[in-house]
Amino acid sequence: MKKRMKTVIALFCMAAILSGCSGSGDSGTTIAKQNDKAAQGQSTESHSTGDKNTGSQGKDSQDSSIQSSESQGTENKNMEAGEKESKKGDDTDTSAKSEITVGFSNDTDSWDPCTGFGYTGSPLYSTLVKINGDNKLENDLASDYSMSEDGLTWTFKIRDGVKFTNGEELNASDVAFTFNTTKEKATYVDLTMLDSCTAVDDHTVEFKLNKPCVTFIYTLAGAGIVPEDSYTDNFGMEPIGSGPYKLTQWDKGQQFIFEVNEDYYGEQPEIKKAVFLVQEEDARFVAAQSGDVDIALTSATLATTQIDGMRVESVDSVDNRGITMPTVPDKGKVTEDGYKIGNNVTSDIAVRKAMCYGIDREKIINEALNGFANPAYSECDGLPWWNEEDKIDTDINLAVKGLEDAGWIDSDNDGIREKDGLKAEFNLMYFAGDSMRQAVAMSVANQAKDNLGIAINVEGVSADDTVKRMFSEPMIMGWGSDSPMTSYMLFHSSNAGKTDFYNPEFFTNETVDKYLDTAMNSKTFEESLEWWKKAQWDGTTGTSMRGEAPWAFYVNMSHLYYVKDGLDIGKQRIHAHGAAWPLIANLAEWKWNS
Repeated sequence: MKKRMKTVIALFCMAAILSGCSGSGDSGTTIAKQNDKAAQGQSTESHSTGDKNTGSQGKDSQDSSIQSSESQGTENKNMEAGEKESKKGDDTDTSAKSEITVGFSNDTDSWDPCTGFGYTGSPLYSTLVKINGDNKLENDLASDYSMSEDGLTWTFKIRDGVKFTNGEELNASDVAFTFNTTKEKATYVDLTMLDSCTAVDDHTVEFKLNKPCVTFIYTLAGAGIVPEDSYTDNFGMEPIGSGPYKLTQWDKGQQFIFEVNEDYYGEQPEIKKAVFLVQEEDARFVAAQSGDVDIALTSATLATTQIDGMRVESVDSVDNRGITMPTVPDKGKVTEDGYKIGNNVTSDIAVRKAMCYGIDREKIINEALNGFANPAYSECDGLPWWNEEDKIDTDINLAVKGLEDAGWIDSDNDGIREKDGLKAEFNLMYFAGDSMRQAVAMSVANQAKDNLGIAINVEGVSADDTVKRMFSEPMIMGWGSDSPMTSYMLFHSSNAGKTDFYNPEFFTNETVDKYLDTAMNSKTFEESLEWWKKAQWDGTTGTSMRGEAPWAFYVNMSHLYYVKDGLDIGKQRIHAHGAAWPLIANLAEWKWNS
């Protein structure tokens, strides 16, 4: 319990978590082209107001015991409460507007940060530190912090005068409670490095780690603080935060409403109320066409269509799509769950490198994504720990030479190479129902046959079946995170072969492990950068496509939004995985311009 109890005032306020990665110039966005299509679909189900709860994000969207599916939505027949109360589209003087309506892709099952909600940013909660639009860490609840010489003790000073939306004062015991509870729940947020978190006094909190962890500061940047005295098993349904907004209504599967937290310690947002309509992609498109929303998530298949009074904004991301390729041969081994391990085609590095160098990324972007993506070269393109030497050019001749030097020859002239009687052929899985991944997979398969003489059988597979097959068959995977911890999880040998989707390739490399461990044990983040980069490519080996190539990275998805003229969505960072929640991390910066 707290050292002193505070009087509960009937105010609901919530916290700002403005996770950020560098964007450029105009809000980190570029205005895109436009042209064709429409349809419809929505659905219903109701829950009632107060404050509720969502999931988190950062890794593969189908990897989703963690977060609601990005494309899930239900029919919404009665939107009067949301559309009429917060309708902005009818106002002609945008300078007087203070409300918005958003065509959103999903809500959540819980708004509880202790189980992972808001990991990539939420305007409902405050965090100790946050990442701004320039990809720099800055203080939020913390007024100052320090780390001990051995990297095992982190001490934070907490700012004065912060209140939760129930009127209770936020102090160090709330911070300690939040992290100890999150560790105990052991869900999405990884706190295995944390031994204890203790409130030294009302304004000082101390973290004790069991090992140095340079990425710990990024973990803190994604963890919203909850009130110790008001936290219950139902907190995920009725959240209480300290950020710039509070949840005032939640009709599950239909809509949720944020309203400004008038007691927020930071600058008051210009947008006072935001209504989020939970809609499927086609329904969002129709709502944008009819003027019923001010901003709507959209996709590459629809974003070429021009809508009067709206523009398409394309936000850069590290939400990548590529292929994981098993790096070990099939020797009859299975995982502890009995799933087959290894692939005799992709275990040959010549095949993996051919899939990296012999596929034209721009062609994928134009064929599968209507031009709305950027070439991808790693899991962290453009972030401070990215090694720019990861970037490669398409070189079909180099890819073919590598295959032939390794003994992959089309000896029977059927268009498919073989080696020692084994055809250069494999299945390529994608999550069934994901049309974007399917389109990427088809483009890759066509190029692989035409350019390389490699036969790829594209197959849509359920999430359950994917887990059973991903240790022995390549798959289209998606990742994206604004923490280097993702690099560690993807490529450290300690994570090989787990069912968490990080390293199904069974990639192991002692040199890479050494670099990753050195990075994690660095005394400062700046000191760690050299080692993250060397893990990718040190001139001889690494995780990149120049190195051991356990992944073939192809595209970073552009996150696309129809935005009403006059609405400024602030300086968007480079987004992590998922187009919905990263968009509104900086909701407090949005405004209507004249």
